[in-house]
Amino acid sequence: MSQIVSSTNVAVPRTDPGGADRISGIDKQPAPFIEVSAPGPDYGDGSGVADDTVGDDAHHGGAQKAVYAFSREELDFWEHDLHRGLPDGTFGENLTTTGIDLERLLVNQRIRVGTAELEVSVVRHPCRTFAAWLGERGWVRRFSDRGRCGTYLRVTVPGRITPGDELTLVDAPAHDIDILTAFRAAQGDKAAARRVVDAGCLPEMYHRRLVALLR
Repeated sequence: MSQIVSSTNVAVPRTDPGGADRISGIDKQPAPFIEVSAPGPDYGDGSGVADDTVGDDAHHGGAQKAVYAFSREELDFWEHDLHRGLPDGTFGENLTTTGIDLERLLVNQRIRVGTAELEVSVVRHPCRTFAAWLGERGWVRRFSDRGRCGTYLRVTVPGRITPGDELTLVDAPAHDIDILTAFRAAQGDKAAARRVVDAGCLPEMYHRRLVALLR
């Protein structure tokens, strides 16, 4: 099966569905293409997707969370589980993918897509805004228990990504830490955290959080 982008999605700014006094970018709608580039290093430095919106700039945006990808296969799982339609972009993703197991990608794996190059960076934590947007009881726990969080991506080479573009993996990292393991670590699994810390594969801020957990 081909590993492709099935949809490229950009935010329609709206009032935060969780009740915060800010605009939210959770409502992602399909666009003909997206242009990606590396934002500044920190939260609050904006999205890596041109014309996208980051509402919660205390926890989102910046180089490590430049682009968010989620798989169509997981949307299909939740459609069946929730008994409702979930169009591409519903989970706030900039890239909806098919044919690639995003959570089995290794942290720091490079991906060529369109004229851009991306790199697997950090996990997505479900939050109040996401839960309010879905409107499902206990959503944060349900999504976390599933463990299939998609992945945030850095932009290492700017470019254009269009639906139908193939995702090509290049230069696999020299460790075995995938996004599933990184998510378990971030959720407090100390055995997973030890593996991630020993691999030294996360950005410094995220690495320090796991070191503190292990103390």
